[in-house]
Amino acid sequence: MASYSEDQLAEFQEAFQLFDNRGDGKIQVTQIGDALRALGQNPTESDVKKFTHQHRPDERISFEVFLPIYQAILKNRSHDTADDFIEGLRHFDKDGNGEKLTDEEVEQLMAGQEDSQGNVHYEEFVRMVMGG
Repeated sequence: MASYSEDQLAEFQEAFQLFDNRGDGKIQVTQIGDALRALGQNPTESDVKKFTHQHRPDERISFEVFLPIYQAILKNRSHDTADDFIEGLRHFDKDGNGEKLTDEEVEQLMAGQEDSQGNVHYEEFVRMVMGG
């Protein structure tokens, strides 16, 4: 389990408590995705189900049960996001040679990262941006 500062844990718990509509220190399993999003994550419903499948939909979970789910989503995010982003861009790259951008778009987004033909090779760009 990753170690968080007291401030980080307090922030996580505060967001978690926003979804505690009974005041019992627990939230519905069906609210986990919303709580994760309130903490700045953007999990798919599939990801949420993958990490909560052992819980019944009508079950209420404590913060101590929620935190490892948050950590799993956070750990899973960086790897899947880059691959998903690349695959999404590949859909628009009919010729398989990169994306053609206007000079203005390139200057704004890439600061000269395009190749000599003005194409942006999105696999390298996404990995560079994502730090991987």
